[in-house]
Amino acid sequence: MWLQLRCGLEPRTLAALAVVLVAAAVFAVVHFWSARPQSVRAPDPVSEGAHAPESDPRIDRGVDRAGTPDPSPGPPPTGGPGGRIVVDVSGKVRRPGIYPLPSGARVADALRAAGGVRTGVDLTGLNRARVLMDGEQVVVGAPPGPQAFGATGGAAAGGATAGAGAGATTGPVSLNSATVEQLDTLPEVGPVLAQHIVDYRTQHGGFRSVGELREVNGIGDRRFADLQPLVRP
Repeated sequence: MWLQLRCGLEPRTLAALAVVLVAAAVFAVVHFWSARPQSVRAPDPVSEGAHAPESDPRIDRGVDRAGTPDPSPGPPPTGGPGGRIVVDVSGKVRRPGIYPLPSGARVADALRAAGGVRTGVDLTGLNRARVLMDGEQVVVGAPPGPQAFGATGGAAAGGATAGAGAGATTGPVSLNSATVEQLDTLPEVGPVLAQHIVDYRTQHGGFRSVGELREVNGIGDRRFADLQPLVRP
């Protein structure tokens, strides 16, 4: 009534003004209430294992998701199964027999496995540093010839002796044990070529096959064809 008499407002206008004032007051209260500071709860610590991916049991066993085994470290074995070789050691050794050896073993390892050579055996011409192959036969102290050579190949050494005067040998000449004088007795092989054969044998750890004779300096196809039936590894 006072506002109506004072300002000359009609009742309808006065009611509208009152509604606007009430709405403004409500908006101010809501805005103040939502903008008040609030306490924030610290997040719970998260363990590292909670987000770790679940391990695949196949990976733990060394198999990837494609089912392919992971390669084992180090170089692959070059010998028999499991990275081992089996050699036959016979002749003038203390314990002749068949011995398993690790891949990469040398003639000296085979002799050591057989208890060593007997007293008085001459090892001249035996390359004890030569790397052995699986199934090889090492014959110590036997004269050169087919009887001293195993079915799968080997080395007859320690007992190769020269013949009368010229150093001739009976049977095929062993490329791994023959001396320069014995190689010199072969047709079309002189002292120089014989020395080349011995040098190749020393540098490459011996001959694994007669075919390697082609790689010796001075031996061509024709000369190799003449020497092939007269020699053995």
